[in-house]
Amino acid sequence: MTGRHRTAAVAATLTVVAGAGAAYWSLFSSYSQLLGPFPHRGRTGEKVVALTFDDGPNEPYTSQIADILLAASAPATFFQVGQCARRHPEVTARLLREGHVIGNHSLTHTMRRCLRHGEQRQETVATQAILTGISGRRPALYRPPWLLRTPSLFRVLAEQGLHPVAGVFCHAFEVFQPDPARIARRALAKVRPGTILIFHDGFDARGGNRAHTVAAVATVVNTLSDLGYRFVTVDELLGVPAYQDDPDDLHRSVGDDGPDRRSPVGDSARKEPL
Repeated sequence: MTGRHRTAAVAATLTVVAGAGAAYWSLFSSYSQLLGPFPHRGRTGEKVVALTFDDGPNEPYTSQIADILLAASAPATFFQVGQCARRHPEVTARLLREGHVIGNHSLTHTMRRCLRHGEQRQETVATQAILTGISGRRPALYRPPWLLRTPSLFRVLAEQGLHPVAGVFCHAFEVFQPDPARIARRALAKVRPGTILIFHDGFDARGGNRAHTVAAVATVVNTLSDLGYRFVTVDELLGVPAYQDDPDDLHRSVGDDGPDRRSPVGDSARKEPL
């Protein structure tokens, strides 16, 4: 191969790599807004953080996380897979009773079913029906599996009255369960006022051992509490409804002095995505 041919081959390879990187960023990144609004944090200077959990319910780990949150009086947002909620409806019901918010995270957590409009709609609608049947409330929050979004996703969400939610992953390899201290250390390093932090209490729709995540969550909750952070749900942080039947403040905590979760946290908070 001549020098000119080698240069052309390298240039072609770099073009392909750059194109693949751009596609990945557009479709999977926490931060990309290319295809539509996809908020990954709240715009606020207050020391608040939204803990979120994907892929559950998954026993006994979801209940263990709920125990930690209850002890710390820390509300969280659980984006649940429809098949898993159908498997453990009592866990979803418990989370609701204890003040947590439940969001839609697809029916089967299957990549191929996120790519076509018809299947995406089926996944979303079926999960709405399951979660509504358990809770009596129709979720207004949606997080796609792997944060994958396509043009058809935003059409489905608009049709179903759902708000997309991103966030930052607590640890890039948390799903593979590294040491709890590593998960917690990386998660804490990512926290800023207004952070939406993503943990996994399950794995896809299959469950799996999440003991290291549970231990890491205990460390993160205790450390952030010591640092003066307050825990809020995603709807409260972003100023959007948690459920589609919220006329005003039906999802406030018991009592009239709870925060109105339809108003963003902090005077500097704004609803536009970051």
